[in-house]
Amino acid sequence: MRRSLVLGALVAVGALSIGVAAWQQTPPALTVEKVKDNLFVLRGGGGNTAVFVTTDGVVVVDAKNPGMGQPILDKIKELTPKPVTTLINTHTHGDHVGGNVQFPATIDIVTQENTKANMERMPAFAAASGVGIAKRTFKDRMSIGRGGDQIDLYYFGPGHTNGDAWVVFPALRTMHSGDIFANRGLPLVDRNNGGSQLQYPDTLKKAHAGIRDVDTIINGHTPAQTTFDDLKMFADFNQEFLTWAQAQLAAGKTAEQAAAEWKTPDKYVAAGYSATAPTMFGGLVGRIQLLADEMKKK
Repeated sequence: MRRSLVLGALVAVGALSIGVAAWQQTPPALTVEKVKDNLFVLRGGGGNTAVFVTTDGVVVVDAKNPGMGQPILDKIKELTPKPVTTLINTHTHGDHVGGNVQFPATIDIVTQENTKANMERMPAFAAASGVGIAKRTFKDRMSIGRGGDQIDLYYFGPGHTNGDAWVVFPALRTMHSGDIFANRGLPLVDRNNGGSQLQYPDTLKKAHAGIRDVDTIINGHTPAQTTFDDLKMFADFNQEFLTWAQAQLAAGKTAEQAAAEWKTPDKYVAAGYSATAPTMFGGLVGRIQLLADEMKKK
């Protein structure tokens, strides 16, 4: 089974590489959605990108796939003449950091400290001689700017990776969650970059309890914003899955046997949750196997 998980991951990476090559030749069109007066979301070509227009310049959250950096910069010029001053990456994956290398070398790049370490292992940044790597990092919390321009960065523990940053715009009561809350459904857990199936629900609960005065969430990949109440439901959903999976493993079932019996509870399906698990990182079997491995180490 482990061999099949590895092969599945390699296939996924290969498919991503082919797609990236195509995008570098003809980048997909970006759509712009206004969230608040000076906050926009660029969709397409990778994870959702936030564009925050401040008094002195533009702060960007996530840079999509390789080849998408320049299209992002071009689209920002249509929104404001102000220069891009800061790029924040929510985590290490190529559909969120791939465009970094096309941003001006003068800008400030900020990530959680584990994300910088993860990025330093990525071949794309090695090939670019480190261009696009974070210049500043934080451990648990960091603030950038003041007043209406302030941005608060939080880290509450591993989930999707071991460096998932929550990016809050306090004056706008809005947050970018990256892929730790990418969409409604079972999340992707990247064990190679420190993700944790076991700790995921607790990390979500800590975020919900530790972040205040947020109404709107820009997710990693949803086509529309969600609410802070949606984060609570997402935490509950992940806790229910964890409790169920732990019980299945405690009963002596293999990951494959347990996966065959999982059914997304009706109340979540009614709320728009996917009834199936994503296939990357081993799919549902991979998530349960990761949980089993983590439980053995605990």
